[in-house]
Amino acid sequence: MANNYRLITVLNASAGDEALASLTDSVKAKLESGATIKSFDIVGNKELAYEIEGQKSGCYVQAYFSAESDFPKELERVLKITDGVLRFLIVSVGE
Repeated sequence: MANNYRLITVLNASAGDEALASLTDSVKAKLESGATIKSFDIVGNKELAYEIEGQKSGCYVQAYFSAESDFPKELERVLKITDGVLRFLIVSVGE
């Protein structure tokens, strides 16, 4: 049975538009590989509350998706090793 999830990702905004687009596409491709995407939005650049890896701002990307219960662990593993991902959060959401 598929569960509903929300993903918030903070990407390195200083990498440039081309690198940012590539990084966004790779996150979306990983989601498509094991989940059904309900929405995928690039929220935009925002100032961070504190510096992360020397960065003062980041590009926020938000996605709602449904997947089997083991997929978020795999997504988390991939996001941890992806260069350019500053932070991420995956939470389960109700119906």
